[in-house]
Amino acid sequence: MAEPKTRPTKASVTGFLDGIDDEDRRRDCKTLVKMMKAATGEAPTMWGTSIVGFGTRHLRYASGRELDWPIIAFSPRKTDLTLYILSEFEKHAALMKKLGKHKTGKSCLYVKRLSDIDLPTLEQLIRAGVAGATST
Repeated sequence: MAEPKTRPTKASVTGFLDGIDDEDRRRDCKTLVKMMKAATGEAPTMWGTSIVGFGTRHLRYASGRELDWPIIAFSPRKTDLTLYILSEFEKHAALMKKLGKHKTGKSCLYVKRLSDIDLPTLEQLIRAGVAGATST
């Protein structure tokens, strides 16, 4: 079985964030670092070249595939901030309704900018994601 490409690295999170050209995007990312660090008690780590993760959990899929992945993470992609915070958004429908402008994937939350969403609601979703990831 192939080794996962996305792994923790020794790269500087601060250097990565400081390299973001758009000032608003950079500020949003620094806000996410504070929120995710507070929720996990973990320092941020670069995973691969563009994901900022907090803590580590071991995942085992029904297919037998296994890998280590951050408890929660985010990545400033070209068009959206991608937040890896929950695997079951439908269980948090009331919070998702309050969140504001967003999209979801299987386990990703996509937002253009933090000013589009309700930050206290995002904090609740982050804490729910941490609780779910660390209870298994």
